[in-house]
Amino acid sequence: MRPGAPAEPLGDALPLPDEKTQLKRWYATAQIPSPMGGFLEPLRVRSEDDGSGMVIFECSASAMRFEMTIPAATRGEKKAVKDHQDAGEDPNCPRHHPLQRLNRVGPYLVCPMCGVRYGKVLA
Repeated sequence: MRPGAPAEPLGDALPLPDEKTQLKRWYATAQIPSPMGGFLEPLRVRSEDDGSGMVIFECSASAMRFEMTIPAATRGEKKAVKDHQDAGEDPNCPRHHPLQRLNRVGPYLVCPMCGVRYGKVLA
């Protein structure tokens, strides 16, 4: 999608089978095999209102779209992020650590790879 273009509708995505295994691969930044053959290529990562994330994929072989729900942050993950902030450090995503720093999105700290909110930005 080009900058400034309207968001494309992604409502036709199917749930990804065996999400638990696929989540482990996603956190490890490994390729995810497609149920249709080929591999899944991420199209979009978004945050949900409840703090969880959603990743939309497209199959490289069939162009079918799949979605994977990323669970919201646990208390332990949020505490670890806050502890890093309190120590004056830039926190990393607890699930992608040490590969991915959290980004500020409004008042929240969000992982750009999984869309999960891990806490609020300290002033």
